Formats: sequence, structure tokens, C-alpha cells
Amino acid sequence: MTEQLRPDGSLRHLLTLETLSRAQLERLLERSQSFVRPLGARPPMSQALAGRTIANLFTEPSTRTRVSFELAAKRLGAQVVNLEVQLSSRAKGESMLDTVYTLQSLHVDALVIRDAEAGVPGLVAAHLAPHVSVLSGGEAHVSHPTQGLLDALTVYQRKQRFAGLAVAIVGDIRHSRVARSAWHALSKLGVADIRLAAPPTLLPVEDEFAGCTRHARLATALKDADAVMVLRLQRERMTDADLPDGERYFAAWGLTRERLALARPDAIVMHPQPMNRGIEIASDVADGPQSVIRDQVSNGIAVRMAVLQEVLTSRGDAA
Repeated sequence: MTEQLRPDGSLRHLLTLETLSRAQLERLLERSQSFVRPLGARPPMSQALAGRTIANLFTEPSTRTRVSFELAAKRLGAQVVNLEVQLSSRAKGESMLDTVYTLQSLHVDALVIRDAEAGVPGLVAAHLAPHVSVLSGGEAHVSHPTQGLLDALTVYQRKQRFAGLAVAIVGDIRHSRVARSAWHALSKLGVADIRLAAPPTLLPVEDEFAGCTRHARLATALKDADAVMVLRLQRERMTDADLPDGERYFAAWGLTRERLALARPDAIVMHPQPMNRGIEIASDVADGPQSVIRDQVSNGIAVRMAVLQEVLTSRGDAA
């Protein structure tokens, strides 16, 4: 696994939350909270990253992650390059490493990479010059570290604690990088009761998600839960044999108001989006009073501002 820290212990890359300590996670969350503003207020702006250049290199579709990384960088005073991979030299057969070597030669300071192939962000990070950082914008089914951070931040904002909470993760966990990063973050921050609920074909293999309980029925996972994280079906990562029928899936596993009533009265409902309404979640739940889905989106910018500032202002050449 690629080392994420510099020799002095500062964060150079963010590829996974798995190897970060609780203290490092708490530091990132504290910095993230400093960038949170209520809707309608002016967003935080600074020149902390003036003179820096961030390149977004996304080979998979993205709306929230890509846009929020771009806004985060610009609000910190950085320049941003969005590389359209379909139009770049990679479409002509150029390797990923040749692409990033080109960006490095153009004085890019950080690369935000989303790729459908596991290992790509780590491969890139291992081959770049010491002054260039790599941030994962989502790696195959493996990890999505900034999503894990924003999910943890959202939970803490509403609950003001991690210890003693019960969190249910419901849906296509086997193919979900979101679920893996949420587990890494929440378990390290003190959530001891993490419940995985899905049909057998959508649960992870047995040696993953250590410490979590597995539930073959949605009702048992939801009972007295403090937070419910709903995941979409990752159709792009499934074979036809594994793909469930949407209507039948909703009948058995969709989060409805009636099912949500099994959780605690103040339970929050989360979803990383995009949502498939009427398949994994009912619209009146997604838009209901217990939903914090839009808070998650807002927190995404705060988290990505925090990560960019943490990585780029702790460089040895930082002013």
C-alpha cells in the first residue's frame, strides 16, 4: 500500500482512510467543520492555495465529487484543470502514468483521481515527484475517502458523538467504495455498532468489514439505529446474474417510512447519491425531516477544502 504520509508525518496523499489514525481523522473533521456555512451564507473564501494548481482526472462519471473538489480548490484560491478523459490522449492509447507525468511537467501540485480500476490512485502516487499529491475521488469498489469523511462529519453534526451510536448500512455493500470508507472512518472514530444489511449476493465477503454485524433482514438492522446509510445498486459493477429486479428489491429492502419507524425517533437518513427513488429509498424518506442527504452534499465541499489545505499547505515549500 502506498505510503500516504511524508517523512515528517504530514499528509501527502489521501488514498484511503484505512491507515489513518483516529487523531488524523479528528484533525481533518475539525478543519472541515471550520469551512461549514449555512445555506444562504457566503461560502468561506481564502488565498491559502494561491499559486497552486489542482487537476481533476476522472475516468468515471461524477457530479457531486468532481464539482465539489473544483469549488473547494477555487474557494482556497487555487487554479483548477478538469481533464476530459474521453477527449484526452488516454483515449488515443496513452497510459495513465504518461498522462500524469505530463500534468506534473505542467506544474500541477495535486491530482484528484477517480478510476474504475482498483489500484490506480496508489500506482500514480508511487510514481510522482515528492512535491505532487494524489487525492482519491473514488477508487473502483475499494475506497472513497473524502466521502467517508463527509459521512462521519454529517453524523457528528447531528449526534455530537460517535461512541454508543448504532449505524445501519443498507443496500449494495459488496460493490460500494462508500460503505468501505464509511466503515473505516466510523469504526476508528468510535462507532462500535455498525450493521450491514443486504441480500446475500450484495453483502461483502466474509473477511471484510471486521467488527460489523450482518443482517439478512432489514428490520433487525434498523431496530433502534441512530443513523441509516442507504446505498444504491451499483449496476455498473454487477453481472446480469447478480442484478436484482428493482421493484422486488424495493419491496424487500427499500427504506420506507414504515421501516424507518423501527429506528430511533431521531435517527438520521443518509445517502451518498445518486439516488434511485423507488428502488433503494422512498421519496418521502429521502425528502423527509430525518433526511440529511443535502447536508452531506454541503459537507462535501467543506471536507474537500480541508483535505486540499491539509495536503498542500504542509508541503516543505509552503509559504
